[in-house]
Amino acid sequence: MNKASKFKIPFRGLKDGIHFYEFNIDNFFFEQLNFMDFIDVNLDLNLTLDKKSSILTLKFDFDGYLKLVCDVSNEPFDYNLKTDFRLVVKFGEEEKYDGDEILILQNGASQIDISQYIYETIILAIPQKKIHPGVIDGTLDSDIIKKLRDLQPKTQKKLNKKIDPRWVKLKDLL
Repeated sequence: MNKASKFKIPFRGLKDGIHFYEFNIDNFFFEQLNFMDFIDVNLDLNLTLDKKSSILTLKFDFDGYLKLVCDVSNEPFDYNLKTDFRLVVKFGEEEKYDGDEILILQNGASQIDISQYIYETIILAIPQKKIHPGVIDGTLDSDIIKKLRDLQPKTQKKLNKKIDPRWVKLKDLL
């Protein structure tokens, strides 16, 4: 079984009911898609397929970590990822993705390729701005963080400037 067919789930011939699948998502998965924004990936995917006579329901449960690079300090860190996604598969005349959670497969289809849904769920679960936990709690000691602290603007009190009393009155309105 090659890597591409690993994520194709054959459902024709399966009995109605619940079926379980387990996958490990690693760097190779993202390399195949030419997406290499992660240093390291180790995610476990538990897929639950509920097959009924005219509909399939897939529940994706992800758990693991991604090694990301901080947008502030450029330091690598482990990001724990735990997310899920649900997909309803119906059958119709032509294949189309109808909405966020509904896929319509062509009548007579015998398998579903879940690799695109795995990719999208992981990418959308990562925060847009990736910040090292040490930056947030102040424990990260790096040259970049020290330089950023030195470049922070000084507050009014530190500059010993006289504040216009009109501004003080406006602050009282808040």
